[in-house]
Amino acid sequence: MKSNHNTVKLALTAAVSVFLALNAPQAFAAGAHDDGHGKASPTGKAGKASDVTRTIKVMMGDNFYDMESLSVKGGETIRFQIKNTGSFVHEFSIGTKAMHAGHNKEMMRMMEHGALEADRINHDKMKMDMGGGKTMQHNDPNSTLLEPGKSSEIIWNFPKDAVAELEFACNVPGHYEAGMVGKVHFK
Repeated sequence: MKSNHNTVKLALTAAVSVFLALNAPQAFAAGAHDDGHGKASPTGKAGKASDVTRTIKVMMGDNFYDMESLSVKGGETIRFQIKNTGSFVHEFSIGTKAMHAGHNKEMMRMMEHGALEADRINHDKMKMDMGGGKTMQHNDPNSTLLEPGKSSEIIWNFPKDAVAELEFACNVPGHYEAGMVGKVHFK
């Protein structure tokens, strides 16, 4: 079983390396990570624990979530309890398709700088300059990045009026493209 895991790990690492090599010019064109995530916007904002109306448990496996979509009420504040049950690093991030595309480029930059590997996060490297004085702390309130076996939570207040199509997604390079994305539906 261990050798099978290592084979999968090596194959994923090789695939990500090829993906990064083919997309490297775009990766350095990405802007700052704090480009509106977490601020009041059409996607919502960080919520307060006292305003939580319900809790949703999210399990992440290797390139899938245990749910394909989720329904929310406009203005609802939800506590997401997220667990990575996979063998690789995964992310749960709430945003628009365009936000995920931009964030994906930033995540590629994290891999290029060694801050993110297929199965672990090198937290000390997340503080280094990744170009233009930008760091990648990955501490936005709409997103959590988890190593295998780790858990986290997000408290998110969805907008009262849905003006943007929202998704939850994993932006680790190659994961969104492999289908690790779901739709947020407003009731």
